Amino acid sequence: MQAIIDLRSDTVTEPTEAMRRAMAQAKVGDDYYGEDPTIKRLEAFAAEILGKEAGLFVTSGTMGNLVSIMTHTQRSDGVIMEENAHCYHNENGNTAVIAGVLPLPVPGKLGVIHPESVVDNMRGSEVLHSRTRLICIENTHNVAGGTVWPLADLISIREVADRFNLAIHIDGARVFNAAVALGVAPAKIANFGDSVTFCLTKGLGCPYGSLIAGDSEFIIEARRNRQMVGGGLRQGGVVAAAGIVALESMIKRLAEDHNNAKALANGLVELGLKVDLEAVQSNMVYVELSGSSKISPVELVQQLRKDGIWINTPFKSRMRFVTHYGVEEKHITYTLKAIERALSN
Repeated sequence: MQAIIDLRSDTVTEPTEAMRRAMAQAKVGDDYYGEDPTIKRLEAFAAEILGKEAGLFVTSGTMGNLVSIMTHTQRSDGVIMEENAHCYHNENGNTAVIAGVLPLPVPGKLGVIHPESVVDNMRGSEVLHSRTRLICIENTHNVAGGTVWPLADLISIREVADRFNLAIHIDGARVFNAAVALGVAPAKIANFGDSVTFCLTKGLGCPYGSLIAGDSEFIIEARRNRQMVGGGLRQGGVVAAAGIVALESMIKRLAEDHNNAKALANGLVELGLKVDLEAVQSNMVYVELSGSSKISPVELVQQLRKDGIWINTPFKSRMRFVTHYGVEEKHITYTLKAIERALSN
């Protein structure tokens, strides 16, 4: 097999032909003046799918999370988030540096925060403490394995937020994966958040962009904060057009990615590698070598690269495989055979 099988991330996809045509033909205007019809259509479409009043097009999920947190909070407020959350570990400290808020990391199980952890880590109104204003949840949760929040846990976290008058922001970079995994409409999940972000570039095949959705007043303020951090757009409809195509045609097919991930996970277990199958709930597989393996994780990654299979450099002993548009069943079979060869040699 000559072609590269790129399993580093679901961000490595190329736009579909339909996306390319839509981008080439997009009607545009200056979004600063509210005159880009394609961006306005995308924002309204995203809000409709998520059951929210309004949407806002932003450059990335990182910007979406930052702008949302800024809009929900005041400087020095506390924000509860799971201890391995993307917005805690992988957004370059922007919640503290730019938003000026204090992250309050709490432990979770498979990325899910228990309501008692929220209560135990809240800060009150005493002058010594940051006031807790917001809970951030990540769905699906990357580091936990692409795991999905069960609906019962979403109900529980919403109840505790309402009890203490806290807002909830959903980092839904892959919220459509979560919806497909649960077999529910995306709005069912988004309903538990006061705001939600999702990435057009993760799993949906787009080359650019993310969305924030919330009520109309929230989005008005979020637009001001987007401008503050340099996210104001001009003729952004050129790339927003691909997002419309993605929302129309790329969500249901995520089930294929999930099936491929499960097939890969089961195959890895059969080869004697360590995979937490309970955590394989969407399009990610985290794996570690067995203690008796004669090859190191780095050596395995290097050998797979020679066979045309790309994954990221391991984090300590942990390796991640991500399935996505363009990865087919035959690629999973080829990958498993390549891993078997590497282990036996």
